[in-house]
Order: sequence, then C-alpha cells, then structure tokens
Amino acid sequence: MAASASTTAPASIQPGVAPLRAGQGYSFLLRRLHSLTGIVPIGAFLFEHILISNASAIGGPAAYARQVRFLASLPLVFGLELLLIWIPILFHALYGIYIWYCGEGNVIEYPWTGNWMYTAQRWTGIVAFAYMLWHTWTMRFTGIDLHEFPGASFGKVQTELFSTGLLAFYVVGLVAASWHFAYGIWLFAAKWGITTGERARQRFLYICLAFFLLLSVAGGASLYTFRVRYPQQPTDPAGARLVEAGPQSSQ
Repeated sequence: MAASASTTAPASIQPGVAPLRAGQGYSFLLRRLHSLTGIVPIGAFLFEHILISNASAIGGPAAYARQVRFLASLPLVFGLELLLIWIPILFHALYGIYIWYCGEGNVIEYPWTGNWMYTAQRWTGIVAFAYMLWHTWTMRFTGIDLHEFPGASFGKVQTELFSTGLLAFYVVGLVAASWHFAYGIWLFAAKWGITTGERARQRFLYICLAFFLLLSVAGGASLYTFRVRYPQQPTDPAGARLVEAGPQSSQ
C-alpha cells in the first residue's frame, strides 16, 4: 500500500520586483526626491549651462564675458548656488551611488535593453559628477576670480581645452551629462505617471534621445569655438578688462 503523504502546493512566485509603495519607510520619499532633484534644479542648471551660458561662447569672448557677468551679478549668488545647485547635486549623486550599490543590474547575464539603459544611466552619472566637480574646482577656486573678472572666463576655459587630455575629458563629460539628463527625463516621466502605457513611453524615449543629441551638439559647438575659432584669450585682470570692452579688443 502506497504511503500517503500530504503535499503542500508551492506558493506562487510573482516575477519581477514588487513596486515601492508609499508608507514603506523613508526609501519611497528619498527616491522621489532623488528623481525630482534630477529635473529641478539640477536639470534646469544643465539646460542653462549647456544651451545658454556655454552656447553664448559661440558669439565670441565678449559675449561669453557678458553672460558670466550676468550670472555673477545675481543677488545672493553664492547662497543660490549652494542651495539650488550644489546641495541638490551632492544629494542626487551620493544617493544615486547608493541606489546603484543596492541594485542588481547585470548586463552579462541579462542583456536586456532596459538593463543596459540602467547601467548606462549609473555610469554616466558617475562621469558627469566627476566632470562637474573638476569643472567647478578649476573655474571657481583656482586662478583668477571670474566673478570679479568675467572677461578672463573665455581664456580660462581655453587653457584647459588646449590640453588634449582635458579636451577628451570635457567631451566625455559633456556627453555623459547630456545622456544622464535626457534619459533621466524619460525615467522621471515614467516614474511620476506622466507617460502611461508602453506606446507613450516609447514615443517619449525618441523625444528624449533627440534632446540628448541637441545637448551634445550644442555643447560640442561650444567646445569647438573655445578650441578652434579663437586664439588663446587673456586670463589676467588687465586682459580681462580688454575682452569685456568689446570684440575688437580680444581678436
């Protein structure tokens, strides 16, 4: 007689990862804040920096100096930068690294498009963060003070771009920051329920990719202007005053 044994049906295992819901600790709020700071204010800062400030260099050293002077003349500029740019950037970068550390992206065992996008988003974030730190340190805290002598800003950027190694670093940093921001917009729209449905997300992805190309081309045009179109501009106080005086003084 066959022995009877009670068997228990295995529990059904749902594929994927359970969605993060409100009320499950601080992670939900922190991830929402991380997503939001990537758009405002960090995304707005990148948009202005690439498509407005750096693009003004295409008009020449004097035009670039005027843009730098305008930004430096904003009231409480240091406090605004600290509260609206650097603190959000530090939070977004450090918490992004934490999310990456806790994640399980594996493009070798799971070579799906979404997994590659996830990995690219994390790596470009690291590169963009390093690029911002370097650019801020050299432009703001070394050499001549550009708030006092904005006419030296064009030449100060040129000093770095005339180095082949730093030029390559700037190009990689520009592309990384452009991709991270553009694809971050797509992620933001999906996470916050702005794009609903696979078809809407696919269409919006094309828009974000076009925006990535726009940022990259505009940034590349600025780098070309700094590196090729103009000889080395002055980086001393007297030369900076001449640059601010007009285009004829900087040619």
